[in-house]
Amino acid sequence: MVTLGVNVDHIATIRQARGGREPDPVHAAVLAELAGARGITVHLREDRRHIQDRDVYILKQTVSTNLNLEMAPTPEMMKIALDVMPYMVTIVPERREERTTEGGFPVREKERDLVKAITALRENHLMVSVFVNPDIPEIRAAAKIGATHVELYTGTYAGAVSEQNALDELDMLKEAAMAAHKLGLRINAGHGLNYVNVPAVAAIDNMQELNIGHAIVARASLVGMDAAVREMVALI
Repeated sequence: MVTLGVNVDHIATIRQARGGREPDPVHAAVLAELAGARGITVHLREDRRHIQDRDVYILKQTVSTNLNLEMAPTPEMMKIALDVMPYMVTIVPERREERTTEGGFPVREKERDLVKAITALRENHLMVSVFVNPDIPEIRAAAKIGATHVELYTGTYAGAVSEQNALDELDMLKEAAMAAHKLGLRINAGHGLNYVNVPAVAAIDNMQELNIGHAIVARASLVGMDAAVREMVALI
């Protein structure tokens, strides 16, 4: 069964807009779990634009499902990950100039650096996912260097400009998921998924978890976190 991981980064974005204490992503995570989320995801960025170190440490103590820490494989983030010890680390690309993550991690290009990070995390018994484009050579590279999971980037599918374009992108996601499964990787997906486009991705064979943040937080601002999460769980 495909499960929902709720990304609470944009709860923190609202908080940071005023520099205060509310809304607290920790509170949002509790509500998301009560509504049926089976995981909580946060991206601790170098610039700390939304999630703060404090959030990660408190979430480790309060999340009752699985805590997924998204991060760039930098020495600073490696130190935090090995101190916090979340359920899973998802390695993502990161640029200060980007508004949000723009695509998958260039696994083959940065394989030498990435293998060091994955090895250190695996030696400490952490699950390690790599955020990748639905590109089979990239998925093969992720398997080669020891990842346990891949998270397929769905942003191109979500941003499709026509129905045919969306179908083509969906076919690429299906092929990527099949390749990952054959390589023994577990498969997650995320980025840009919403209440309209999520069912087709949830139906992909061997899909394990969908990580969704912005759409749920946007809906929650109107109907509340409980209703927003329950509706997404039902769609999945």
